[in-house]
Amino acid sequence: MSIYLPIAGVSADLLILLGLGLAVGFMSGMFGIGGGFIMTPLLIAINIPPAVAVSTGAASVMASGVSGALAQWKRGNVDLRLGVVLLLGGALGAVIGVRCLTLLRRFGQLDLAVGLLFSFMLGVVGTLMLIESLNSMLKARRGAPVSARRAGQHAWFEKLPLKQRFATSRIYMSILPPLLLGAFVGLLTGIMGIGGGFITVPALVYMFRAPTRIAVGTSLFQVVFVAGLTTLLHAGVNHTIDVVLAVPIMLGGVIGAQFGATAGSRLNAQQLRSLLAVVVLIAAARMALGLALTPSELFQVDAAP
Repeated sequence: MSIYLPIAGVSADLLILLGLGLAVGFMSGMFGIGGGFIMTPLLIAINIPPAVAVSTGAASVMASGVSGALAQWKRGNVDLRLGVVLLLGGALGAVIGVRCLTLLRRFGQLDLAVGLLFSFMLGVVGTLMLIESLNSMLKARRGAPVSARRAGQHAWFEKLPLKQRFATSRIYMSILPPLLLGAFVGLLTGIMGIGGGFITVPALVYMFRAPTRIAVGTSLFQVVFVAGLTTLLHAGVNHTIDVVLAVPIMLGGVIGAQFGATAGSRLNAQQLRSLLAVVVLIAAARMALGLALTPSELFQVDAAP
């Protein structure tokens, strides 16, 4: 069943859009990611213009994030205090990111910039996560200790001021590192239409030593509000939110996130991290392939923003 997308200016199959929402929502609930790093490339792959894919992808991230965050909240996996600190930084970063996207679109470099950012960020993060998670699984199989450090030990930023105790995550540290992390993720959300969970979750686990399940739930909490703010900014500044495109994706995402949260609760921390790393690397390969291959249409006519 094909439907016309008025803002994107193309037609798309309704069942495909629902399927994309279900798949990304499932990953959102399982891994604590917004899913935008998967959704945006997939939308571009079905011929949705990058500007619309980024903006509408942020809207779908918000929807699946709400569903996934509620599921994680019921399981006690959200550190509210840490989430608020991440959110404050994320809001500032999102404002800057949306402005950067507007400038890239104005200069005609949006497609290239989005493709390069996705390929680089996903490739680096996915590779590091996969190496670490496989090493942890091998150590656990041999009976060796997985980590010599305990949760809450953070030698490299112990001397920073404004320390707070985040009881749920069992962390005592300055609010400055998570504030900067939130700002960086918000910047990426504004430019790339992603939730940033593929960066937030590894950072909370490896840098701040938060438990994996708490990192997943807290990441989803931040994703909801940062993606929501980004959606409003895109709608008001760039006018690239396609509601007809967003509704089936959001519907599928809300449903899929519930199943994902249930599936994630049945896996251990190492399995969750390794699966997320594989998903991230597949997305990176898909974007890099799109940049390397010759497009089917060498020229495209588009209205000036």
